[in-house]
Amino acid sequence: MTVRLFNSRRGGETLERAATRGRSLWEDAGRRLLRNKAAVGSMIALALLAVAALLGPYLTSFAYDEVRKADVWLPPLTGGHLLGTDALGRDLLARLLMGLRVSLAIGLVATAVSLVIGVAWGATAGFVGGRTDEAMMRVVDVLYSLPFIFFVILLMVAFGSNLVLMFVAIGAVEWLTMSRIVRGQTLALKQKEFVEAARAAGLSNAAIIGRHIVPNLLGPVVVYVTLTIPAVILAESFLSFLGLGVQPPMASLGGLIADGAQQMELAPWLLIFPSAAMIVTLASFNFIGDGLRDAIDPKDR
Repeated sequence: MTVRLFNSRRGGETLERAATRGRSLWEDAGRRLLRNKAAVGSMIALALLAVAALLGPYLTSFAYDEVRKADVWLPPLTGGHLLGTDALGRDLLARLLMGLRVSLAIGLVATAVSLVIGVAWGATAGFVGGRTDEAMMRVVDVLYSLPFIFFVILLMVAFGSNLVLMFVAIGAVEWLTMSRIVRGQTLALKQKEFVEAARAAGLSNAAIIGRHIVPNLLGPVVVYVTLTIPAVILAESFLSFLGLGVQPPMASLGGLIADGAQQMELAPWLLIFPSAAMIVTLASFNFIGDGLRDAIDPKDR
């Protein structure tokens, strides 16, 4: 029963509409996410890092690949170098900003590749079912049995080290878990009434997957994407640490950390600052992912 607080007919109708409309899932999730202080702080930190990576290399006084023999191993706040220099006299701040840009780009693009492949593969397997589902998921199981990092290393060794190949190589492996998550959700969704209604309306399987299944998968997919990006950045950092990732003079966070580890005793700032940037970036993505998971989870609503 609707309670009217105003005597006027107009006021009562307004309250009635507000009471019956309610809030959508995404509005409620947004409110819950904004109440999560860790997630909000992480979003602010990540936004600042993204702006610094995008604009910072154009605002620094030195180029990231500029070699200055007279400025070798300068400590921070010396000779106009805010974060110091490395063994070739290159400005660490400029290289750190460029490395952050490269690592974020690899994380985002490789995750986008894994998102497209994983969602398409998992949704198709789960919705079609039967032998098609069995065959498609056995392919996933076989690829899962291959050591992920060694598979990427083989691709890098066979075809050479470049950014485009790294995007494809890492993204083409990271989609496996995404496909399993999407398949499990699709198996539950295809039994819902709106899918039966779409079938009765004569829509094809492709149309049902594109218009009804995939949009209803956005919740878990968005959460998993925020957790995949740091995993991709870590994978790229590991490859760069082994010398198989981004090649000099280009920089990435993993490459900077590898250089800093080799010169830690002589120039500890070369390890401290890239490691701090890596920690803040990965922690921000993980806190945002946890916040999204808590906000969207229906059990917590």
